[in-house]
Amino acid sequence: MGVVLAAHGSGDPRAAAATQALARAVARVRPDWEVRAAYLDHSLPRPAAALGALEAAGHGRAVLVPLLLTAAYHGRVDVPAELTAARADGLSLEVAVADVLGPVAGKIPPLLLDGLVRRLPMAGGRAAGLDAVVLAAAGTRDAAARGTVEHVAAALGERLGLPCGVAYASAAPPTAAEAVARLRAAGARRVGVASYFLAPGRLYDAAMRSARSAGAVAVAEPLSDASELAELVVGRVVQAGAGLAVADAA
Repeated sequence: MGVVLAAHGSGDPRAAAATQALARAVARVRPDWEVRAAYLDHSLPRPAAALGALEAAGHGRAVLVPLLLTAAYHGRVDVPAELTAARADGLSLEVAVADVLGPVAGKIPPLLLDGLVRRLPMAGGRAAGLDAVVLAAAGTRDAAARGTVEHVAAALGERLGLPCGVAYASAAPPTAAEAVARLRAAGARRVGVASYFLAPGRLYDAAMRSARSAGAVAVAEPLSDASELAELVVGRVVQAGAGLAVADAA
């Protein structure tokens, strides 16, 4: 089966490198799949082209995975538009579109929380001396999508046993500096930042600089090719591809 990982894309080459690393991590888990990276903007190939390449390579079915943590505009509009464009170019391969990697129908993937925790700087198996955490995300104007980020922050705080606020690098308040300052004003002295980013780039860098400027003592790396994220992608592919498997067997 073919798999296309559709990332947002960035002008920062580190982002494409992170997406390619995740594609390799998924392929290591499932060497029977052909896994390709694609991008909705900035980089090539586009998902439509990657699907076409899988068909040209002899695949009869594929799963398109949105590498997105919220079901905002890119997930609702851009990803389906890529499949429509591929069909317009003559694609006949069966394609299922997987769910985003963030919460779906209010359910937070446990592997997502596992990855967020593991990316935090740790000491003795615990978040390194922290007494509060900020979950920093790219940001969106979509209130429902922001609600899912807040849901993840609440679950992360419960998992760590610490207060956990949210912050956005763009499109919505609060900034990471504001979120850190609020926690410090409430009595926290060692505030860390969890990274709700799949790859490094301008917005990730801005969020972490902002947090440090307000006194954050530790910041996490993007999820990138974390083993938990690769397993989450595999799960999304299996779930989405189940209908294709049934169709093939019919």
